[in-house]
Amino acid sequence: MILFLDIGNTHTHVGLANGTRLLRSKDFSTASVKAGEFAGQLKAWLRTAQPKGAALASVVPAATAPAQAALRGLFGFEALALGPATLVDVGIDYPRPETIGQDRLANALAAKHHFGAPVVVVDFGTAVTFDVVDRRGFYVGGIIAPGLAAMTDYLHEKTALLPRIRVREPRGVIGKNTEHAMLVGAVHGYRGLVRELIAELKGELRARRLPVVATGGYAKLIAARLPEITAVRPHLTLDGLRLLWAGHHPGERAS
Repeated sequence: MILFLDIGNTHTHVGLANGTRLLRSKDFSTASVKAGEFAGQLKAWLRTAQPKGAALASVVPAATAPAQAALRGLFGFEALALGPATLVDVGIDYPRPETIGQDRLANALAAKHHFGAPVVVVDFGTAVTFDVVDRRGFYVGGIIAPGLAAMTDYLHEKTALLPRIRVREPRGVIGKNTEHAMLVGAVHGYRGLVRELIAELKGELRARRLPVVATGGYAKLIAARLPEITAVRPHLTLDGLRLLWAGHHPGERAS
């Protein structure tokens, strides 16, 4: 079995997989990883499982070293870190490849593997990111917008009367109270944003057929009424890390 770590700003998503599929996963607090508490938490979650390797994508440099230290202490190895030099099966056509988020490269790898090229990934995380693989199979860039929670939290923090809300599907498009009005703006507004950007990307790529894969915390909610989205894959980043490992260890059994 192989361990996969997707270190994000809020959560660190950890998966355990064999050569073909994810077996189980769990979210840990990235703050606890930075604080050096990850080894004990990981050991308790794995129970008797003994991974023989790991792959990692991180957008939080302060958490990367503690995570690697935890793996060394528990298993005697460090994770294969995703980056432009280690990426497999996807080319990069981007001015400064080292500035691309590692999670975005993992998403691009998984999306191309499952849906071909061109393909677009929309990741609904702390930020909403669009990542584009062109018809040649090259990562060529993307789009970044504020995330749903970031937007609604900002409205709450910067105004006197707007509440903090739990994002969910609103009933109707005319708000009957403040919370309802905020939900309409967030959910239907984001659907409009995603729909318009997909249309622009289709034109830019000159693609009549453009698979769009959604992932991240609000992917299922936003995709529910967006036929432009081809599939929702909650564990797309971890799957990309699984494919990264397989690309560096061809023919090797993971379990």
